Amino acid sequence: MATYVLIPGAGGHASYWRFVEPELRARGHDVVAVELPAGDDSAGLEEYADVIVHAIGDRTDLILVAQSMGGFSAPLVCERLKVDLLILLAAMTPKPGESAGEWWAATGQGEAEAAVKQALGQPVDGPFDPLFSFLHDLPLDVAIELLAKGEIVQSGTPFVKPWPLTAWPDVPTKFLLARDDRFFPAEFQRRIVKQRLGFQPDEMPGGHLVALARPLELVERLEAYRRK
Repeated sequence: MATYVLIPGAGGHASYWRFVEPELRARGHDVVAVELPAGDDSAGLEEYADVIVHAIGDRTDLILVAQSMGGFSAPLVCERLKVDLLILLAAMTPKPGESAGEWWAATGQGEAEAAVKQALGQPVDGPFDPLFSFLHDLPLDVAIELLAKGEIVQSGTPFVKPWPLTAWPDVPTKFLLARDDRFFPAEFQRRIVKQRLGFQPDEMPGGHLVALARPLELVERLEAYRRK
């Protein structure tokens, strides 16, 4: 069996994986759902990688699953530990020398998101709407819970320094995009992944928070990657 290391995106909450983790454990796997220090202004990407490595400890047979912003820190872990498989999920894909803050303009994310808003009749220049961008396909009780928690707390520190790797780590890598993602739209991800990783991403239904919206389907996709 494998050790699944689940790395969250902005906000750094391990609870993002709360529906995925028990399903993987029920299939006999060890699971490490990482809590990242997203509210700590002294912590950048290297410190995020430190936290992930510490959480893994001496476990082996590692499969890293990195959601959204986790795409910037997970490859750093691959340089420090023996990782069997890296799975990027609706993730940011960095390139050497580019900071996470520069990524948005460099990739054209803003234009891609604006096009989705326009197509769906949402004001392009309106205030950020979490219901539209993140919660639109979640179960109602989960969406209400997340809204009640308020705005995501995420320090800007990890967005400042250039991504420190000179090349993508020599680790088998898969990319699974969420076809109904309004934040990192599917066509945008297809272009960026092809440009930066050199292959076409795989796809599944769901929005940006696919682990909360479709956990069982996601687990089956993760398990299919592991079996291959």
